[in-house]
Amino acid sequence: MGQVLGCVQVVQSKVAIKETFGKFDDVLQPGCHCLPWCLGSQVAGHLTLRVQQLDVRCETKTKDNVFVTVVASIQYRALAEHAQDAFYKLSNTREQIQAYVFDVIRASVPKLDLDSTFEQKNEIAKVVENELEKAMSAYGYEIVQTLIVDIEPDDRVKRAMNEINAAARMRVAANEKAEAEKILQIKRAEGDAESKYLAGLGIARQRQAIVDGLRDSVIAFSVNVPGTSSKDVMDMILVTQYFDTMKEIGASSKSNSVFIPHGPGAVGDIATQIRDGLLQANTSLE
Repeated sequence: MGQVLGCVQVVQSKVAIKETFGKFDDVLQPGCHCLPWCLGSQVAGHLTLRVQQLDVRCETKTKDNVFVTVVASIQYRALAEHAQDAFYKLSNTREQIQAYVFDVIRASVPKLDLDSTFEQKNEIAKVVENELEKAMSAYGYEIVQTLIVDIEPDDRVKRAMNEINAAARMRVAANEKAEAEKILQIKRAEGDAESKYLAGLGIARQRQAIVDGLRDSVIAFSVNVPGTSSKDVMDMILVTQYFDTMKEIGASSKSNSVFIPHGPGAVGDIATQIRDGLLQANTSLE
């Protein structure tokens, strides 16, 4: 009804292109406008001023010959003051932007290896934005933002990268584990050495106490029993210890001890050996 009466309405965030007898006449802002159709005025079309987004997937090759798919997100909008250029100069804005993105990405990524491509995503996006800004400003469009949202290598390349990363982490873990085991072995060896050192001190003190005790016993027995020599006292002590030892061995049903040589007649030989050893130890201590 409005067009019959020569009235048109332009909604917010849009502009309308007015033509008179097929020639551009004016840009109609949001609101109600009178277009006398009888005078050849008409609306050729509408142009949105909202920010639009275009996602572009571009397959290319890196410097180290790895094929990747780069996903770029382009945010753009038409400028109200250049609405005439935006409406008339481009027949397909999205295809034009996509062509520029392809050109820039395929010129930039082949200069970088795969790792650098991931590291320099922002630099690639900046180059794409600058080139688009220079190209699209002539057509009445503004590039609001350009983002490289994803870089997708081939699946086999991704698996290989994951395996390399996993192997590196396993190598680090193995080194840490070996270092920990080394520290444990060193600490264990230090503890064992300290334990043996203290055990040696204990044995030395025990033997010193035995020698002192035997010496005191021999002296006391010789004083209290006149006419006995130290040899007689040592023989008696050894015979007593011999029978005490045999008694302890026989008292245990699960004993696996073997006492060689066996028999009372062999005590003399054992006594001589022990006495000589004790006398030598006593002489060295004095």
